[in-house]
Amino acid sequence: MKRVSFAEFGGPDVLHLEGAEEPHAGPGQIRIAVRAAGVNPVDWRIREGQFQKVRPVVLPAGVGQDASGVVDEVGEGVEGVEVGDHVFGRGSSTYAEFALLSAWARMPEGLTFEEAAGYPSVVETALRIIRQAGVQSGQTLLVSGGSGGVGSAVLQIARDRGITVIGTAGAANQDYLRSLGALATTYGEGWVERVRQLGHVDAALDLAGSGVIRELVELTGDPQKVISIADLDAPEHGVRYSGVTGNVPEALAEAVGLIARGKLHIPVEKSYTLAEAAAAHIDSRAGHTRGRRVIVV
Repeated sequence: MKRVSFAEFGGPDVLHLEGAEEPHAGPGQIRIAVRAAGVNPVDWRIREGQFQKVRPVVLPAGVGQDASGVVDEVGEGVEGVEVGDHVFGRGSSTYAEFALLSAWARMPEGLTFEEAAGYPSVVETALRIIRQAGVQSGQTLLVSGGSGGVGSAVLQIARDRGITVIGTAGAANQDYLRSLGALATTYGEGWVERVRQLGHVDAALDLAGSGVIRELVELTGDPQKVISIADLDAPEHGVRYSGVTGNVPEALAEAVGLIARGKLHIPVEKSYTLAEAAAAHIDSRAGHTRGRRVIVV
């Protein structure tokens, strides 16, 4: 089979599409014939070696953790899924023709493989950080970097829970934020005052890592009310960095329910081939994403 891998840490040029042995499902796993793989910022952060101190990677390594596809192998002890089922979920080395998943759910009716690949990690992350922020119905949540995958999920899930959301993004994505139910404003000079004009902020999420931690603490009045998934230096300001995955099967089940009720939709902004994985990482790192980027196999 073919898979994208890297043998050294570095820029996107270290990614190579190579032949590899097919993986086989162990206990508690399924193998899928991958139809699409989600592109997440964590993918290029791992490739750059940013997490080596806390989450060491043995080289050479595959890339990717989210995927959708067709089940073609079921591991020991796995129940409720059969060969031929269409599923989406989380695993490892998903930029490949075949991949192992450790958490999965059947794809909701009407969802394409490309769309489904974009949900697993972003929905789990969104649910986790909303919970960690402690924001409740009737309160206001500020989302810095609201137009990407996690931001898209946060805005919709929070609105479904009766939480008012304020989102920041580039000028081109203002209407998109509003379409998700957010009060929208641009980042850049004067953004803190623009947020204040939109209302009191009870909690805030930093999704872009654009150096706004101090301002988010200022707006909430308490570093404990700010959560970051993108700024590794957040703890220096008393702000929690959330990087430990929660319960993925529960998150997938909730995602299925939200999608079925028409309360969650994350568009695919752009698709890439396996051979274009480096370009996908370049675009993901540049930000300004509206929804998700995926690799189609």
